[in-house]
Amino acid sequence: MNRPTSTCTTATPIAARLPRIAIVATPLSSASVVYGMYEMFKCAGRGWPWVVSGVYGQSVLDPFIVAAMPGQVTGCNGLPIRVDLPMSDCPSPDVVCVPESMLALDDRQAGMFEREAAWLRRCHAEGSLMTAACSGAMLLAEAGLLDGYEATTHWAYCDTMQRRHPAVRVQPQRALMVTGDGHRLVMAGGGSSWMDLGLYVIARCIDVETAMQVARILLIDWHQVGQQPFARVARSRQLDDALIGRCQAWIAEHYADPAPVAAMAQLSGLPARSFQRRFKQATGMAPLEYVHTMRIEEAKHLLETGELPVSAVAQEVGYDDAAFFGRLFKRQVNLTPPQYRRRFGGLRAALSGDTCSIGSTASAGDTGNMGRRRAAALA
Repeated sequence: MNRPTSTCTTATPIAARLPRIAIVATPLSSASVVYGMYEMFKCAGRGWPWVVSGVYGQSVLDPFIVAAMPGQVTGCNGLPIRVDLPMSDCPSPDVVCVPESMLALDDRQAGMFEREAAWLRRCHAEGSLMTAACSGAMLLAEAGLLDGYEATTHWAYCDTMQRRHPAVRVQPQRALMVTGDGHRLVMAGGGSSWMDLGLYVIARCIDVETAMQVARILLIDWHQVGQQPFARVARSRQLDDALIGRCQAWIAEHYADPAPVAAMAQLSGLPARSFQRRFKQATGMAPLEYVHTMRIEEAKHLLETGELPVSAVAQEVGYDDAAFFGRLFKRQVNLTPPQYRRRFGGLRAALSGDTCSIGSTASAGDTGNMGRRRAAALA
């Protein structure tokens, strides 16, 4: 396999080749994290079309599991982990992901991953983006890849890393660290940080919008507020009723129209009551409910990506009464518009590099192809 000219810095056309992501499994890996990362990467590009239309999309990443030996690895909790490729047969991938590793906190296990460390060094030398979640950064340190750089890991391992690897500048307060030549060393520190790391990798290899879609589908990071903030229209475009589908396509571009339901009914050519009945039968929603949902989805996007005042967002999506808009938004999303902006605008900024680079040696403009590609969820 020829090495790519860059490591996830521009989106690779799907027809040409998907970015290859190797997830490292060892006897000290958690099977749930290894498979969780695999599922997250496989979901990118595939899951969102299913949510909004009922038809799976095409995966935009190619994850696989590697280990020092072929066959199967028994993880730290006794669960088996299937190995797709032994490291000896694995060409250097675009991205290497090292999940958490339940290393002892003393020095007894130093050097036990010599084969893994040698493979990690080879991948790094050949241009792979090297990433680690939680205590997985210890393996990057064992391979000597972090010497001379700032690094982060799970708080319980910071002292051990500093003691074993004095050339590493351990930063225990950092949640995400992007460093190294070409910003090809990425570490996320917390216990569930593999999810943050996975989103970062998706954003860097594909784009921010794809990462945001995965975050919404998998309810990443904001479990305490329920599913509503992540839920775009799951019952959106349907294929069975072409007439109603044409109305849906129209409203996707004209949701701010002052009389959208009447306009759709006129477009359909049906009497008003017949249109109402047929629309609900096809979509599961009354036309006005559908219009409100469309507007709220656009408002979410504006709140995530811009700084318009809430009143201006309301007007932009078709509501002259900002107070009514705020009540409707809270009822549908379970967050007020300002709360939504703080939560999801922050996530988008982080994936875009705006906050990833805080406390790291990467600049916001150096985190790869993170341009926004707007989701046409209902078109």
